[in-house]
Amino acid sequence: MLRQTSLGTLGLGVGGALTLVGFVAYFSSNATLNLVGFFYGIPLLLGGLALIASELKPVPYTQPTPPAIAELRDQQATTTQNQIRKDVTRYRYGQSAHLDSSLSHLGLSPTNEERPELIGIRETQIDAAYALVLEFNSPLISLETWQQRQAKIEGFFGPGIRVQLTQPVERQIEVALITAPPAQPQATD
Repeated sequence: MLRQTSLGTLGLGVGGALTLVGFVAYFSSNATLNLVGFFYGIPLLLGGLALIASELKPVPYTQPTPPAIAELRDQQATTTQNQIRKDVTRYRYGQSAHLDSSLSHLGLSPTNEERPELIGIRETQIDAAYALVLEFNSPLISLETWQQRQAKIEGFFGPGIRVQLTQPVERQIEVALITAPPAQPQATD
């Protein structure tokens, strides 16, 4: 619940209400409420404004997750897949874009203007495995550039994940993080 609540909006609402109470108390000569309103309300109001200014909204799910896929996620999803899903679907503060440091590390964000923008996620099943699909608006980074970095993307997101890159429409890239089964030891004769 708290993940889907904007702390900036909450601070703005509570701070605004306390500040208003402080002003009303000031004009009605109620010193106690006046102090509470000014000493708590104004800092909360300013803090709420600061949080809203640095707020990064959650990325939406582009398709609802069916119960069968949620069950598959519970069985197969890696720690990395779960962490990405939780991080991008909550409010973030002080970041310019979702996964900005990851994209920079992978060489997919030469400048802020060229950085692909995460516009949605969805959960699905690919080859009987759980897949978290990241949907990017990528007008300046081509599919070929993404494909050149596919091995680096797989290595970056850790063991137990393989990556499938697709371009469903022009300027949009989908990065499917698919749970890979652990390597089975080879039997020797």
